[in-house]
Amino acid sequence: MAMEELARLTVKPGEAMLEERDVRGIFALKARGWTIKAIARELGVVPNTVRFWVRRGENAPRPVMGRPRVLDDWLPWVKERFQAGVRNGDVLRQELTERGIRVSLRTVERATSELRKETVCLEKATLRFETEPGEQLQVDFGECWLEVAGERTKVFVFVGTLGYSRRIYARVFPGLCQAHWLEGLERCLRHFGGAPRICLVDNARALVSRWKGDAPMFHPEFQAFCDHYGIRPRACRPYRARTKGKVESGVKYVKRNALGRRSFESWEALEAHLVRWMREIADERIHGSVHERPRERFPIEQKALSPVSGVPPYRALRRMGRRVSLDARVQVGTNRYSVPWELAGQMVELEAEGERLSVTWRGKPVAQHRLHPGRHHEVVDPSHLEGLVRRTFSRPHPDGVVRSLDVYAQAAGGEAW
Repeated sequence: MAMEELARLTVKPGEAMLEERDVRGIFALKARGWTIKAIARELGVVPNTVRFWVRRGENAPRPVMGRPRVLDDWLPWVKERFQAGVRNGDVLRQELTERGIRVSLRTVERATSELRKETVCLEKATLRFETEPGEQLQVDFGECWLEVAGERTKVFVFVGTLGYSRRIYARVFPGLCQAHWLEGLERCLRHFGGAPRICLVDNARALVSRWKGDAPMFHPEFQAFCDHYGIRPRACRPYRARTKGKVESGVKYVKRNALGRRSFESWEALEAHLVRWMREIADERIHGSVHERPRERFPIEQKALSPVSGVPPYRALRRMGRRVSLDARVQVGTNRYSVPWELAGQMVELEAEGERLSVTWRGKPVAQHRLHPGRHHEVVDPSHLEGLVRRTFSRPHPDGVVRSLDVYAQAAGGEAW
């Protein structure tokens, strides 16, 4: 709406703004033949107010109270920029200035106040939805501190939750690398005896390399794993972890219930405890959302899962190149592995398959290691350092005589020190 038109529609001093129902009443009574004064008495307003509305007409746009707002014409543009991610009021003010619209920061803040309220509500609101049997598996990792074998350590808990039956799989890992994600997923599928159509994950770098517009670019290794089992991967939008709320609740449940003891005699005892807990506690509880036991709902979902009994285990074969450091080490993940010291500074080829790491140089095998399951460790083969440290041996004098320093001093024509 143009500024001149807004000015014409602005209510002048002495002219009252009326509610919509009063305006409709004026024209309804006028249609019945009532006079201006009679209408004014009926509605409790002055006759000039009734004349003002009658002159404007029944279908005329409502006037704006007070002075015209400068940003009225620009509100669609402000909303578009706000929804595009420009939330800072001063930045919006600067962009408006570049377009010839000079307004104060307070004016921009008033124009975006309703947009901010709407955005906050939208970000907090979560739409709960149920999936069909065999449709979706949600997976995630959580972390907590436990005492294992008398040592306080940080563990990472893999949790997988089936969307329909709410059946849970949980396993503890010492790290959080891609191998742990894939091993947890594979064990989860074997535990359920089948694969769903969709696997919903978050944006961990081991799974999602980046986003291209609205589409996630999955890590090639994770994509290959999903193809191996016939699963379609899907990722939550960044900062929208509530999209996979079923497994988010599952992670909290595992940490607070299964691992609530916080102390275990050994890693084997911890794994045995989780297996027993899944069977006797998690599968037998009455779930708060579906009001049924996961064990009772699972047979329906199991029929819709793709069987994995005939699918061979996935063995991730990773090939990568690394330059050997000056201390004869190559890095894989956060761990470092030794190679022969003669290769310091050289480029070598690495193959990681399962738990085995092979190092080759110009097609020749030079090192073999077992991949360490933890983080920030060094795996060293002592044979790789042979010859690096030069040892010196003192040779005894042939005649076994040790001369005094005075002999050398006299030969030099001086005195001993």
